[in-house]
Amino acid sequence: MDGMENIAELAKSVMNADRRALSQAITLIESSRDDHRIQAMELMDHLRSSDRKAIRVGLSGTPGVGKSTFIESFGTYLTGMGLRVAVLAVDPSSIRSGGSILGDKTRMERLAREPNAYIRPSPSQTHLGGVARRSREAVAICEAAGFDIIFIETVGVGQSETIVSEISDIFLLLIAPAGGDELQGVKRGIMEIADLILVNKADGDLKAAASRTCSDYSSSLMLLRKRVHDPTGFPLAMAISALEEDGLGDVWDKIEELLDWRKAEGWFDNNRTAQSRFWFKEEIRQGLLSMLDDEKVKEEMSALMNMVDNGEIYSSAAAQKILKKYTAKPR
Repeated sequence: MDGMENIAELAKSVMNADRRALSQAITLIESSRDDHRIQAMELMDHLRSSDRKAIRVGLSGTPGVGKSTFIESFGTYLTGMGLRVAVLAVDPSSIRSGGSILGDKTRMERLAREPNAYIRPSPSQTHLGGVARRSREAVAICEAAGFDIIFIETVGVGQSETIVSEISDIFLLLIAPAGGDELQGVKRGIMEIADLILVNKADGDLKAAASRTCSDYSSSLMLLRKRVHDPTGFPLAMAISALEEDGLGDVWDKIEELLDWRKAEGWFDNNRTAQSRFWFKEEIRQGLLSMLDDEKVKEEMSALMNMVDNGEIYSSAAAQKILKKYTAKPR
């Protein structure tokens, strides 16, 4: 896209809920080209004037737990209530090629046909675990376009859940029915950031197992340290069936209950402010890392890496040599 006038027009079209402009805007902010980054910043500056706020819902769960089925069923439930729903289905990318492995749009055909829904699969690029660096900007673009609910889905491995929690107002963790021994398979850190733990597939032969799993997680949540930004009874575990669309209304009721309490107590706005600070620091960190993405720097780093391998220098001392040289204050 050429010219700042075109950027202003693009921003205007996004705020008028033009779906083609929405896709074009997200493609622009996902680009790593320097000229596109300049245009993307200009676009975000224009969109800031919209001052619209959506409910940002982070969603995680191991592959096979039914995340796509849940998003499709829950998203369709919400559009049926007259709400506009956006889904940023962040694909896990190949660590070698950067290409997307999953085709999220093909996994949610029914929701994709909804006029009040928008689904955007995005490759996670170099972030193994499924969270694209520009996901927060994509969320802001969807907010400016007037969506009421924005889902940010992560593949559920590594540290991606922590990053998604820095974008979201509510964090959902989907769990499959399992025996008590498998309860240990979910890391404590993920449980500590989850607001609702949803035991999916509570139907058919798995219904009893789902009920037991829900009870197990409810007991585990009682042992976790009480969070100051939660009312009594949260976080909580619930058994649902995305396939049979059972329990979706209860999930929405609990989301609204939690959000209403956090807004009344000031935690909602405080969280948004804390997230903005987090991403300010993250952008600086990424910017500093990109400064090192230079052939000359890479050669020096390679030479120092060989010295580290040979035991000639400690890794921390080698890193300091690079940092001091390329981040030194100008005199």
